[in-house]
Amino acid sequence: MVYILSVLIGFLTAFIGSIAGLGGGIILVPSLLLLSQLLDSFSWASPQNIVGISLLVMVFTGLSSSIAYMKKGRVDYRSGVIFLSGSIPGGILGSWLNQFVSEDVFSLYFGILMLLMSGMFFIKKKTPVLKRQEQPKGVQREVLLEGKRYYYSYSLFGAIAISVAVGILSGMFGIGGGSLIVPAMILLFGFPAHIATATSMFMILFLSLISSSTHIFLGHIPWQYVWLFIPGAWIGGTLGAKVNQLLKGQTVEWILRILLVIIGIRLILQGIG
Repeated sequence: MVYILSVLIGFLTAFIGSIAGLGGGIILVPSLLLLSQLLDSFSWASPQNIVGISLLVMVFTGLSSSIAYMKKGRVDYRSGVIFLSGSIPGGILGSWLNQFVSEDVFSLYFGILMLLMSGMFFIKKKTPVLKRQEQPKGVQREVLLEGKRYYYSYSLFGAIAISVAVGILSGMFGIGGGSLIVPAMILLFGFPAHIATATSMFMILFLSLISSSTHIFLGHIPWQYVWLFIPGAWIGGTLGAKVNQLLKGQTVEWILRILLVIIGIRLILQGIG
């Protein structure tokens, strides 16, 4: 049972995460938290082990998804590197802080975080423009998407500050950072949704690699189980990236909203129960 469920969870988390640019951690982490309470075969799944597995699995999700997105030219490499400059040191710090969090507190805080992220979608959206501004400010980006050329810009300081916070929460909760950085890219910085999701998966590859290394050093990886999640994650990440390319940007945003609300409520109830 544990083998079948692990492969299935690996596939679903990567598939859904890749579609929305989340990396899959917001699916894998609560799934394992729930199974640890329902099944004795998942009694090994402590918050520390779950986060360690989630981040390591997301290395493979990020790699498979990034390859698919790169082939379509949807990754904003310059912006990805800028955001990584803050999220990588943040991820190391968050991974270290994770060891001090108990299971009930972990579920409660994680659920609150999900609801806060869903609330971000009610913020007035900064939309990408179809012509270059006469007096650009900050980092200026230009992208050709589905025959249209989009321009968007953001503050270098603001991008790094947000990415540090994203890195800390990613390392602490094992969510890969996509569920935080994608809404920020779309709502605050005006990224087209498809570029935001693709760039997020590119970032998740490197952020998860660094954060999972910290968890390996801390002994948080149950190696006898982690290999069960990787095959499904690779296949799911590749398929999810292809499905994303068939969806409208607004559809991707609605998938994000619904996932965050459902998971957030479920985890809060689990944390206070």
